[in-house]
Amino acid sequence: MDCRVIITVGVQALGNVDAVLRQVQLFDAFTTDNDPYGEHDFGSITLEGTTCFWKIDYYDLDLHMHSPDPSDQTVTARVLTIMLAEEY
Repeated sequence: MDCRVIITVGVQALGNVDAVLRQVQLFDAFTTDNDPYGEHDFGSITLEGTTCFWKIDYYDLDLHMHSPDPSDQTVTARVLTIMLAEEY
């Protein structure tokens, strides 16, 4: 699955972006409380006491509107945003 990745200035300022990316890649703590629809498109991680959120959004290929069908890669551009909790 192709995906654009946006990392906010706050996360970049942590100085260890590779560790943040690795935690996002390994995240599997989905529950009915934090993922009620089973989409696995949002999570929260902690790195050295700092909480970061990550979110996957599904846009049309021009990145102007939501995708008409997020499950169809031919009409969907996925964007992963990683941000500090306070930037949400």
